[in-house]
Amino acid sequence: MAIHWYPGHMHKANKEIKEALSRIDLIIEVLDARIPYSSQNPLLSSLRGDKPCIKVLTKSDLADPDLTRQWQSWLEQEQGVKTLALTTEQPDRMRQLIELSRKMIARLPGKRQIYNTMIMGIPNVGKSSLINILAERIIAKTGNEPAVTKSQQRINLANDFVLYDTPGVLWPKVENEPSMYRLAVSGAVKDTAYEYDDIAFFAAEYLLEAYPDSTMQRYQLEQLPHNELELIEAIGRKRGCLRAGGRVDLDKASKILLSELRGGTLGRITLETPKMIEKELITLQAKLEAEANSKSGKRKKKKRVYRP
Repeated sequence: MAIHWYPGHMHKANKEIKEALSRIDLIIEVLDARIPYSSQNPLLSSLRGDKPCIKVLTKSDLADPDLTRQWQSWLEQEQGVKTLALTTEQPDRMRQLIELSRKMIARLPGKRQIYNTMIMGIPNVGKSSLINILAERIIAKTGNEPAVTKSQQRINLANDFVLYDTPGVLWPKVENEPSMYRLAVSGAVKDTAYEYDDIAFFAAEYLLEAYPDSTMQRYQLEQLPHNELELIEAIGRKRGCLRAGGRVDLDKASKILLSELRGGTLGRITLETPKMIEKELITLQAKLEAEANSKSGKRKKKKRVYRP
């Protein structure tokens, strides 16, 4: 799958974040509860060093609650990491984030200091909405389109609590290809960057395997389709997405599926599980090692010197 993932302004944003981290006490990373692993910045672990980190799982009202709990346990295995599962419908719970941050930042007793925190997350993950609730006023622009926030800003949330907001940041390359598909399915990647039917087929295949009952109920299907193409076609026929001759318009049917999945109409759905990711990482590691060995072998051949 070819997706234009890393726009030029993202390089500048990542550079500014690296420069600012030296004065930051704690990092708040906002994740999409439907794709907790795929929405993580893989560069963050190396960038933050031993700084504490709170991973906030937003849109948890759209995610499978059992899997959200599994993901929280999985994420908290990393040293210095705590998690919170939140939605914009829980403003009081969101405000607990400030107190948790204070508790996680070690301070000298009796000495008043400023708590410097940084919030980051991929585009369209709900970061700006969280900031507005914490600040109790409109500070960050919100929207359904990715990359609404364009520049870094400093926000005073309390007399001793400062939050540095960053643009929705991406990273140069997503090594795990299924993660790229999930990012696109969730809406983290602009729709103009990919073909709808390619992403919808990926989503349809997963729904058939992980959420067959919810899928059949939503689209009033009498029997479960055998594959993703049959599901997309069934959705198209149910919703009148037909071309001349009765052929299904796959593009329109695909847009319906993605829109309803993203909006929660299909139910509370999580697109990945810890076990699934662990298997994918094993496969990815083997692939990367094979590629490295192949490149090493080619370099050795080039260096070979033949003597007469």
